[in-house]
Amino acid sequence: MNDTFVVIGGDAAGMSAASKAKREDPEREVIVFEKGEWVSYAACGMPYYVKGEVEELDDLVTVTPEEFREERDVDLRTGAEVVDIDPERETVTVETADETYEQSYDDLLVATGASAIEPPFEELGLEGVFTIHDMDEADAIVNYVSERDTETAAIVGGGYVGIEMAEALSARGVDVHLYEMLPHVLQPFGEAVAEVVEEHLREQGVELHLETAVSGFVGDERIDGVRLEDETVPADVAIVGVGVAPNVDLAEAAGIELGPTGAVATDEYGRTNYENVYAAGDNAEATHVVTGEPDHVPLALTANRAGRAIGQTVIGDPTLVGEIAGTAIVKAFDLGAARTGIIDEDRAREAGFDPVSVTISASTRAHYYPDGAELTVTLVADRESGRLLGGTVVGREGAKRIDTVATALTSGMTVSELQNADLAYAPPFSPVWDPILTAAKVLNGKLE
Repeated sequence: MNDTFVVIGGDAAGMSAASKAKREDPEREVIVFEKGEWVSYAACGMPYYVKGEVEELDDLVTVTPEEFREERDVDLRTGAEVVDIDPERETVTVETADETYEQSYDDLLVATGASAIEPPFEELGLEGVFTIHDMDEADAIVNYVSERDTETAAIVGGGYVGIEMAEALSARGVDVHLYEMLPHVLQPFGEAVAEVVEEHLREQGVELHLETAVSGFVGDERIDGVRLEDETVPADVAIVGVGVAPNVDLAEAAGIELGPTGAVATDEYGRTNYENVYAAGDNAEATHVVTGEPDHVPLALTANRAGRAIGQTVIGDPTLVGEIAGTAIVKAFDLGAARTGIIDEDRAREAGFDPVSVTISASTRAHYYPDGAELTVTLVADRESGRLLGGTVVGREGAKRIDTVATALTSGMTVSELQNADLAYAPPFSPVWDPILTAAKVLNGKLE
């Protein structure tokens, strides 16, 4: 009898694991339980669907349920919610619209993802108040804005979702007010990035309300405005994007251990405290490449990569899920902003480093070549060892240069070694000294 690999969750980590296991071992029974109807979709593309750059919601689906079932021979069961895990009996309990039943497993992957954090506002149920963390809600936002005379939008939260939705709704002709309770937007990207982005958002007509806490919404059945500490501001639609939290209730109830971040604790192969139970994706921790400690950075590549590795492991080829650097990039109208590693100096000190940083601005192309743009680069290093700890970039082009910094972090490079990296040069693409090399050169001077 062939082993059974059961997967809970039909998005990035879950479907990557299922596909890989079935591809490598076609005789293995692979069952995926997904409580919704959408699987393997690009959540990161939803703001661009709202904006109108992606025409159809189905365009965000990477592989359809039918393709998983018919072409990949995965037993995908949508509309099927796992409500209990029994690691001792090696079974899961599944509820559908028609029945409740048990399914046994030999290996189990918990890939339950994360959910949008909902502030404790009584008015979250008002018509016109949305989060944006699943496909149906993205569609609902488009329909709501299109079908009503929507003039003003309130966006609560200045993170990835807030910035991307500000652009999306502005493109639809809506006046956007963005509320952030902290001093700056994009807090994990640092002050140097935030200040550039904030200036650009204002240039694009976004009304920024920094250090401004939203206490709720007003309206009868439909939203009419945003409630602040001392005033109410009109709004026809609201997007709440204050972060996500890992979906761990199912795992925790089964005795699967959580880590210090609140996500499921895993080892380098994605295993939990039960040897044949794995976790991956937005509900699971990963090891940070700089600190060597558990971290929770819910991003698409982390989920896909870990799922694929676990699929390989369960068929008998142990494969590391890989460490993370928290590398992220976001589009803010005409700007790109990116980050990787440890850029917060307080966090660096907590991790045992003595941080030193520099921020420089340099052209993305040779000075005489047309259409170059200024790129602001921040690099952080440890004073004693010279080890690179992290970095950020922001500008109208060149934000993907963050990948050079991420690669250096993964390799454990010092600033001196990064400074001497042999990067490509041609006037249309870079000055002789690429902005990343220039930043490394300046930072190395501070370390000497």
